[in-house]
Amino acid sequence: MTNQTLAQYANLAVYSAMAVFTLAMIAFAAELAGAAPTDRRDDPDRPRTHKAAGIAMMLTRLGGLLLVVAAAMRGLSVHRPPLGNMFEFALVGSMFVVVVFVAISLRRDVGWLGLFVIGPVLLMLGLAITVFYTDASELLPSLKSVWLVIHVTVATFAVALFTIAFSVTVLHLVKTWLEAQDPTAMSRIRTIVNTALPPARSLDRTAYGIHAVAFPLWTFTLIAGAIWAEQAWGHYWNWDPKEVWTFVIWVVYAAYLHARATTGWSPRAANCLALAGYGAILVNYMVVNVFFVGQHSYSGM
Repeated sequence: MTNQTLAQYANLAVYSAMAVFTLAMIAFAAELAGAAPTDRRDDPDRPRTHKAAGIAMMLTRLGGLLLVVAAAMRGLSVHRPPLGNMFEFALVGSMFVVVVFVAISLRRDVGWLGLFVIGPVLLMLGLAITVFYTDASELLPSLKSVWLVIHVTVATFAVALFTIAFSVTVLHLVKTWLEAQDPTAMSRIRTIVNTALPPARSLDRTAYGIHAVAFPLWTFTLIAGAIWAEQAWGHYWNWDPKEVWTFVIWVVYAAYLHARATTGWSPRAANCLALAGYGAILVNYMVVNVFFVGQHSYSGM
């Protein structure tokens, strides 16, 4: 039996997190807008003198805690891991994105990244609570397996890493373009953005490092899914739309990592492959899960 009251409290925690993240976004935007041309954003030892950045990070941690509470209450309401439908995927995925971002912030000053991480999280939570929302319910029989926790948790965590890497990659392309411009000809907004962001080379290293961690996790996701498929359906591979797109994502990111290790590929060209990989993730999640009929039709919608 599901506990609908607890599920409603979980929804309330999600709404509360969204309100907190909205305030965090405003604070992150204010911190970026206040960047002065003399700021050393590339200095890892630069003291956190911006009050708005401190407030933004505090709000981000509070919002992340609310998401942890929401995921826990959703799981308790259905007596299982909250990984059974689109709403729960989005909730747990958003939680992982914030947790990873907060963990990185404990070691590095990443205030410049906050707006571009919390923004997508807020968008995903908005979709989760409206378009993707599914009432708390029991799992389908085919999902009642230990592989649900292993396979789906690792996949969701990998997507969280890919999401952060996507934001950094986009910023790298923007920064590369700005560094090629004549500083005297740039508008004030371009000057602020150029000053607020770390150097393009630093952004590129950060994006590559996150991709390098996420890719093995996605590889494990592919292998674990095949093992679970053999146990559930008797075959390791069934050419199901979800399986195919999971493999497409793996191929694109493998091509990105290969391009980074191959001479003749510029960082910009390789990073375009990374953006294509994240585009495939969005198709896999928002199109395949919802509109494609197959053995992985578990969206709950």
